[in-house]
Amino acid sequence: MQSVTLNNGVEMPILGFGVYQIDDENVCEESVCNALMEGYRLIDTAAVYSNEKAVGRAIKQSGVPREEIFVTTKLWIQDAGYKSARKAFETSLNKLQLDYLDLYLIHMPFGDIHGSWRAMEELYHEGKIRAIGVSNFLNDRLMDLIVHHEIVPTVNQVETHVFTQQVENAQFMKDHHVQIESWGPFAEGKNNIFKNEVLASIAEKHHKSVAQVALRWLIQRGIVAIPKSVHKERIIENFNIFNFELSRADMERIAKLDSKENLILSLHDPENVERLSNMKFHD
Repeated sequence: MQSVTLNNGVEMPILGFGVYQIDDENVCEESVCNALMEGYRLIDTAAVYSNEKAVGRAIKQSGVPREEIFVTTKLWIQDAGYKSARKAFETSLNKLQLDYLDLYLIHMPFGDIHGSWRAMEELYHEGKIRAIGVSNFLNDRLMDLIVHHEIVPTVNQVETHVFTQQVENAQFMKDHHVQIESWGPFAEGKNNIFKNEVLASIAEKHHKSVAQVALRWLIQRGIVAIPKSVHKERIIENFNIFNFELSRADMERIAKLDSKENLILSLHDPENVERLSNMKFHD
């Protein structure tokens, strides 16, 4: 498995398995087990996904040594703030049945993110988290966090796919030593991505699927990707992307698909901010 080196020296797999919208605990547990058996070593969940317990059971059931698995979870908005962040972290750790986390992210740039970050810095210094980072932070919010705290976020997980390529934002992150990570690498099926003529022709040339091309394009840009599937054959397919390489011409053709806009979630929209800030999740 290829990896990236975070700004604190921690190695992170460049390809992982995400569990967003896998609501059924049994399905989630089985899918994570299948992913670990296939060779995935990065598992990405979040408190708001309400499936941390299933992920924890799958990790135990898999028999893969804990130190070989890179586990990420995230702090939700309603738990923002110093005291509540520390409490939420312990809750997530208990649900996952783990002694430490590899990566803990602030899920959204809302609420008392500075209080949350102070708590996360402490947890990092206490050895309970190997790396801390953020998700869905625009450049101004990312810089606000960087200039006001000791620790620079190791990761910023943002919507990134062939239609939302984040070229300028990725460069900003690179300049400030923050690793970009893609959520929604298949654009959640928008723009009929799996039938896109450009991607389909490139896939045919390499004897691969459109999904494999979309993932390969990300990792060749040095972007960590966490595709999700509940189908074992697709979990296997998504992992099988290290035996081919896109050419410069392929990459340039895909670059022309960029809309330069968020297709799935715009955090510039006040209605989205209000909706997310009021979103609750069950235990």
